[in-house]
Amino acid sequence: MPKANVFNMAGEKIGEIELSEAIFGIEPNKSVLHDSVKNHLANCRQGTQSALTKGEVSYTTRKPWRQKGTGRARAGYAGSPVWYHGGVAFAPKPRDYGYTLNKKVRRLALKSALSAKAADNEIVVIDGLKVDEVKTKPFAAFLNKVGVEGKALVITETVDEKVVKSARNIAGVSTTFATILNPYQILTSGKLVVDKAALAKIEEVFA
Repeated sequence: MPKANVFNMAGEKIGEIELSEAIFGIEPNKSVLHDSVKNHLANCRQGTQSALTKGEVSYTTRKPWRQKGTGRARAGYAGSPVWYHGGVAFAPKPRDYGYTLNKKVRRLALKSALSAKAADNEIVVIDGLKVDEVKTKPFAAFLNKVGVEGKALVITETVDEKVVKSARNIAGVSTTFATILNPYQILTSGKLVVDKAALAKIEEVFA
């Protein structure tokens, strides 16, 4: 059964905790993870790119020169896609790139991402993750004490504004809460710093 170290807010290790085998102990499915990451990135696309087609460019439709006898290539009008400043053939237009994945696939992808982190010993559990005031420096020092260097994802049970505001100016550190985890966010983070209450919530919701 996978385990994770437990620390207090002073940065001291106070023991270990067993993680749910059903969530943190499965064999990661790379294919499903790939599909999940592609889906997330596609859903993030704005899809606002746009260009003018040959029918939309602001040019006269007069024929530039007669069809035959000039020695030049045949030309119909200056807005043709083959001309400089002409329209764009098959021009991109605003569209929605988003699509949905099957619920079972999304759930398997999340479990695969969490299991991969557990297998790499990149999960740190905090017994009572909270701060008394919004201060970046003490929170950064706390992360260093629990072995977080570089990227990290701090997971709380619910939205904690003090934790969010204390962590938002630390490079590479982001925050979220237990019920809205997504595989992309987990995979692109270094260590997962999880509140003990948030861990229980994850095991309750996603088991």
